Amino acid sequence: MSETPETETAAAQRPDEREQAGRSGLLGSFDPVAAAEKRKARIRDEIARNRRGEYTVPTWALALALAGVIGVWVLLLFVL
Repeated sequence: MSETPETETAAAQRPDEREQAGRSGLLGSFDPVAAAEKRKARIRDEIARNRRGEYTVPTWALALALAGVIGVWVLLLFVL
């Protein structure tokens, strides 16, 4: 005859739900071990791509080269 009220059942399940939410939710994205593993995987993938010849030049290097070419062009046209 003694039924467990819903509040007691919900209260008993809360620690498990909080623990799961913390690991897979917002706190899971701040896990330093997982972040280090992701970083290592990205580095390994990039090295593998570079060895296959799929390397790319960073955008900042392309922008610097373009600025240099334009600077030399302007120097040749207007100064010399």
